[in-house]
Amino acid sequence: MPSLTRVRRAAALAVALLALAAPSTVAAASPATHTAASVEDDAHSWTWPVLGRVLEPYRQPAHDYAAGHRGIDIEAGTDTVVAPDDGVVLFAGVVVDRPVLTIDHGDGLVSTLEPVVTELSPGTRLSAGDVVGVLADGGHAASGTVHLGARRDGVYINPLLLLGGVPRAVLLPCC
Repeated sequence: MPSLTRVRRAAALAVALLALAAPSTVAAASPATHTAASVEDDAHSWTWPVLGRVLEPYRQPAHDYAAGHRGIDIEAGTDTVVAPDDGVVLFAGVVVDRPVLTIDHGDGLVSTLEPVVTELSPGTRLSAGDVVGVLADGGHAASGTVHLGARRDGVYINPLLLLGGVPRAVLLPCC
């Protein structure tokens, strides 16, 4: 009989693969306690932290320790970074070589913005669109870009699901 960890990893992988197909399918198959309706309610509700195009898309890793891109890198047209949704600051500080801001949005949903220098401290309440800091340098993201990560119940998800930007998969003819 497979261990609970293997079952959870297999479920997370199935959800990740479904995320490439359709956001509503992911919601229905998610091992989290959220229903399809709750993910649909979240869709289009987040505010972009900076206005710009996505330079690096989300790439779900095959397992917890595999390579991937656990967020999106957005080209920033300005140095000002805003909160994607209402929440409370969980962490504001430097991680390795970059300034990071983590916001708890409730119901198991957490966002991470980097590299962002902020004066905010943990416990600060935020509203969607509030200025949270300024763009900095550091980390894996190219200069002039903001990395936005999102986790639901500790599992990384594609932030575009919350920004309303994941296109449906289209099958092309093979011959």
